[in-house]
Amino acid sequence: MSKKQRILVIDDEPTALDVICKILVHSGYDVLVAKNGQEGVDLFKEQPCDLVITDMVMPVKDGLQTILDLRTDYPDLPIIAISGGGNISKERYLAVASYLEKVVTVGKPFTVDTLTRAVKKLLDERAADLQE
Repeated sequence: MSKKQRILVIDDEPTALDVICKILVHSGYDVLVAKNGQEGVDLFKEQPCDLVITDMVMPVKDGLQTILDLRTDYPDLPIIAISGGGNISKERYLAVASYLEKVVTVGKPFTVDTLTRAVKKLLDERAADLQE
C-alpha cells in the first residue's frame, strides 16, 4: 500500500484554509496547514510535503516570497499559487507566480474540480520526474 501524498496549504484566510483542506482530505491527501508564509516555510522544513498550495496575499510573508524561499532548498517542489486579489488584481499576483517553473496558478473563487485537477496534474508530473 502506498503512503498518502502530503500537501501543505498556506492561507491567512480561515474560510479558504478550511475549504481547501476539506477538498484535499476528501480527495485522499494528508494535509498540513499554515496561516502565513513564514509559518509555512518553517513547517515544510520540519515536515516536507509532496506539494504546496499557497495564497499570494498574506501578512508576515507573502506568497511570492514563500515560493522563492521554498525553492531555495527545494527547487523541484510543485506549487499551486492561489489569489483572490488584494491591492492589485488577482490576475497580476498570479501572473508573477506563473513565470516560475512547476507553479500552477488558480484564482479565487475556484471550483473543486479546478483545484483537484491542478493538484493531480502537479503530483503526476512530480511522480514522472522522480521515475526518470
